[in-house]
Amino acid sequence: MSNERAVKKLEGPLALYAGGMGEELARRGYSPAAAARHLGLLTDLSRWLVSEDLGLGELTTEAQERFLRQRRGSGTSRLVTRAGLAPLLMYLGRLGVLPRVRKPRTLSPEEALLEGFRSYLLRERGVIEVVAGQYMTAARLFLESCRHDGSAPSNLAGLTPGDVSSFVVRECPRRGCSSAKQLVAALRSFLGFLHVQGHVSAPLAQAIPAVAHWRGASLPRALAAEKVKSLLASCDTRTPTGRRDYAVLVLLVRLGVRSCEVVGLRLEDIDWQAGQVLVRGKGRTQDMLPLPPDVGEALAAYLHSGRPSRVDTRSVFVRAIAPIEALRPHAVTSIVHRACKRSGLPLVGAHRLRHTAATETLRAGASLSEVAQLLRQRDISTTSIYANPRKFHQTRDYLVTSVSE
Repeated sequence: MSNERAVKKLEGPLALYAGGMGEELARRGYSPAAAARHLGLLTDLSRWLVSEDLGLGELTTEAQERFLRQRRGSGTSRLVTRAGLAPLLMYLGRLGVLPRVRKPRTLSPEEALLEGFRSYLLRERGVIEVVAGQYMTAARLFLESCRHDGSAPSNLAGLTPGDVSSFVVRECPRRGCSSAKQLVAALRSFLGFLHVQGHVSAPLAQAIPAVAHWRGASLPRALAAEKVKSLLASCDTRTPTGRRDYAVLVLLVRLGVRSCEVVGLRLEDIDWQAGQVLVRGKGRTQDMLPLPPDVGEALAAYLHSGRPSRVDTRSVFVRAIAPIEALRPHAVTSIVHRACKRSGLPLVGAHRLRHTAATETLRAGASLSEVAQLLRQRDISTTSIYANPRKFHQTRDYLVTSVSE
C-alpha cells in the first residue's frame, strides 16, 4: 500500500499531520519502506488515541508509554520503543501540538550551588555553554571528593589550602596534561566563585598547585606515508559511504583540518572556480585555504555521487543513513577508526592526521610560517614544535609541582 493510500484511510487526531509527516520523512532521507513503517506507526497511534478517547493535548509521556506497551503486547516487533516513536514526537513537538511537560524539581543544596556557579560563568564571566559544562563537571568532582574524603571538612567553610592542593595532586596524575590544566582552571574559577559568594572566607584559588609540562611533550607522531596510503585505500569509493569517508580522510591528511572544521564545512564554502575552501576554525575564525587537486576531486566525487541530493542541511558531510543530517565531530573520529581497522593499523584519532599533514608539509620543504598558515596557528611558537618532534617525545608528559601553602 502506498503512503498516499494509507494517509487517505487514516482517521483520528493525527489525520491532519500524516501528509506533513510523510514529507518530513522524505526530506530527512528515509527510504519509502522506512517512511511507510513510520506512517503506519502514526496510523496506529491515531487509532489508539480514538480508542482511549484522548486528544493530542493528552498525549503525555505516561500515555506514550501505555501505547508502546500495548503495541509490544500486540505482537508487533518494529517501532515499539521510545526511539522508534521519536521521529513522530519530534515532528509533532515542532508543530507545538504536544502537551508541555513541566516537572517540578527541588534542588539539593549542592545542586543549587552548582547551578549558581553555572549562572555565574555564563552571565558574569561570559563563558560559553560547553566550557561552563566542563567547569561544572570539575566542580562536582571537587565537591564529591570533599564529601567522601575523611580528612576533608564536612562543610565548605572549613576548607583549607591543604584540602585544595591535596585534591589537585591526587587528580592530575590520572589525566593527560591538557585535561589536568583544564581541571586546574575550572577549580580556580569555582573557588573564586565560592569566595565571592561568601561560602569560603579565604581566596583558596591561590593554593592550587600549578600544572607544568614541556611544550610539545604530548605531540603525537606523524603517520608514515605508507600508512596514510593504506588508510585512504581502505575506503571503497564505489559506494556513497566510501566516497564520503575518503573525502573526509583526504581533508584531514592534506589540509590538516580539525574534526569540528570538517563537520562545519558548508556547500557555499567551496569556491570551485578560485580553487579555495573556507575553513571555519576555533574562536569563530574563518580562513581561506587553497584546494589541492586531490582534495577537490575527492569532494567533487562525493558531492556528485555520494551525498544525497534532497537533504535539509547545507553541511557538506552528512549521515549515510536516515535521518540524513550533518555529521558531528565524533563521527569523524569514527570514520578514522573504521579506516584503521580495515587497514590493520592501531587506532589513531583525527587529530593525528592533522599532525601528519603538518609534518609532511615541513618535510616537503615548507617553512614554519607556511605550516602555521596551513594549520591556521597565529603564534609561530606553537608551530615550532614540529621542527624537532623527537626531542619533545623524549620529555615527560607533565609535572605537577606543589606550591607552599
